[in-house]
Amino acid sequence: MSVATESTETFESLNPATGEVVAEHPVLGAEAVAAAIGRAREAAGWWRALGRRERRLRLLNAKGALARNLNRMAELIHQETGKPVQDAQLETIMAITHLDWAARNADKVLGPRGVFPGLMAINQKCVLEYQPLGVVGVIGPWNYPIFTPMGSIAYALAAGNTVVFKPSEFTPGVGVFLAELFAGVIPEHPVLQTVTGLGPTGAALASSPGVDKIAFTGSTRTAKRVMAACAENLTPIVAECGGKDACIVDSGADLDAAADAALWGAMSNAGQTCIGVERIYVVDDAYDAFLGKLTAKAGDLRPGFDREAAYGPITMPSQLDIIERHIKDALDKGGKAVVGGPDSVRKPYVEPVVLTDVPDDSSAVREETFGPTITVHRVKSLDEAVEKANQSSYGLAGSIFSGSRSRAMEAARRMRSGMTSINAFAAFAQVAALPFGGVGESGFGRIHGPTACASSPARRRSPASASRP
Repeated sequence: MSVATESTETFESLNPATGEVVAEHPVLGAEAVAAAIGRAREAAGWWRALGRRERRLRLLNAKGALARNLNRMAELIHQETGKPVQDAQLETIMAITHLDWAARNADKVLGPRGVFPGLMAINQKCVLEYQPLGVVGVIGPWNYPIFTPMGSIAYALAAGNTVVFKPSEFTPGVGVFLAELFAGVIPEHPVLQTVTGLGPTGAALASSPGVDKIAFTGSTRTAKRVMAACAENLTPIVAECGGKDACIVDSGADLDAAADAALWGAMSNAGQTCIGVERIYVVDDAYDAFLGKLTAKAGDLRPGFDREAAYGPITMPSQLDIIERHIKDALDKGGKAVVGGPDSVRKPYVEPVVLTDVPDDSSAVREETFGPTITVHRVKSLDEAVEKANQSSYGLAGSIFSGSRSRAMEAARRMRSGMTSINAFAAFAQVAALPFGGVGESGFGRIHGPTACASSPARRRSPASASRP
């Protein structure tokens, strides 16, 4: 069984654009979650014993199943989140890419390798290898309901663990369908199970002593509660939380490319992207030209549920109040709306909003907005831009546009972020070999790449007890 269904209580997933019911799903309590974890524990022994090469074969079969069902998955994401079908297809393709990388590279990353013992133990042979932990719990978000959790699911499975996945209550169908696809190509044991429900379901997963590690994606506030639950059993956790990511535009930058990328980073998925651009710092001599290009491009964007729409609705209704509050606070404190304004919030949609002259103490600058709004700031120099960008409790991602690669690299090293793209937006998310994660209130730990493979299983270092011959 890949999807636990032991519950008489149900909840509905809704299309945020139309309000129509997409499907009903069971609300699973602690007992059902514990049963799923028990099945995962039994499956873990079989999955581990297969070895890395056999797991690779089965995971590549799962990748093939997801690829064959790409359009079906994208349509489901479209219905549950409201994002355009094309965006949902891109998200699914990125998830497929990460599943492929994890399957193909786990053996190289996790296989035994010799370690030089040093002069004090020169007569010893030392071997470092990685062993699976057992059961990994994954708590996923609604904004990228397959790409983001796949960054933990694929790597945990490739490392020899089994997974119990709690999708967001806004996108449960994506998690259910994913588990069904895995069960279809790995029918012997439930290596990936989905448990549906609301907050208490996720809490039951995080607090269970039967879970060996938790991978969480969501708000900083919720991450703190999940961490507290994990602390009861000393369960390790990887937390990818929110962001207030900055984009820096330096002198000599390609302003057309910078405006395109910044706008995509700010408005795609209706701004509901943890690594999305929410603040732009532009050096003085490029500010006016950049702002002109940005506002012209922003004025052409239209939200909607049709195929021609640039982006979709706000998926979580309560976020609309936060977006409205941030716009109002920015304007009340002297900011100017050069594109859109308070009337741009037309539930469930928000039209593009570009704000300038917003003071640093405004909630639109300090707090995560998670909507299609952006603040643009004039700065005197690249150094000031970096200083301003770093004035945030968050530290997830950043981007820098400059005509000088060396200047951009130097600035990127000083940005307080887990990842920084140069002359591009979020290019790192497409590269499966690169780690993904933040610092500060954006969380800790990394998904994707060798780091994710190596951090999913337990690490064992085993120096041989016998002397060298």
